[in-house]
Amino acid sequence: MSDFELKHRTASKLSEHVAYKITQCLKFLLNIFYGTKYAKRAVILETIAAVPGMVAGMFNHLKALRRMKDDEGWIRELLDEAENERMHLMIFLNIAKPSWIERVLVLIGQGAFIMVYSLIYVLSSKIAHRVVGYFEEEACKSYTEYLSKIDAGEVENVAAPKIAIEYYQLPLDAMLRDVIVKIRNDEAKHRDQNHFFADAYENHNLPEHQH
Repeated sequence: MSDFELKHRTASKLSEHVAYKITQCLKFLLNIFYGTKYAKRAVILETIAAVPGMVAGMFNHLKALRRMKDDEGWIRELLDEAENERMHLMIFLNIAKPSWIERVLVLIGQGAFIMVYSLIYVLSSKIAHRVVGYFEEEACKSYTEYLSKIDAGEVENVAAPKIAIEYYQLPLDAMLRDVIVKIRNDEAKHRDQNHFFADAYENHNLPEHQH
């Protein structure tokens, strides 16, 4: 864990403050329901995290068609992000095993977030990507806490589910801790990628401007 860096982008502009406040509201709601129940908390976290990449990918796909411009790989990056977050969800469903009531709550939360995030993306793609950047910062913190609890013996380091072993190509004797490390690395990549996208909107360094 010592070589992993928890990063935070300090909000300095109005758009960044708005994005950070949205993220803190999401974090507050998440803490109300699950607090330190890390596996079930991760189910909610990944359910929400799987939305932005797909929404942003769809809007950028339509924009590329409408403007007849090359997207320079943005769509693939965003859809890969959505797929990666979906796999995180599939992994944690095997670990947390939520009840049907919790699954219904997850679906309701996901549906609400799809509508809210789509609206944010239409109004300001820059803020939308910054929200995800901050959201992934919180995800990295959450998974670091998860690892700390495993190392302290407060959370059982169970065997890694088969789906995680196959997805990350881990050894057959891999444990939960190995999976969490991989997932946290994914979240760090999404954090940096979305802050990069937000910066691109900030600096007008977008595909349609580059052509």
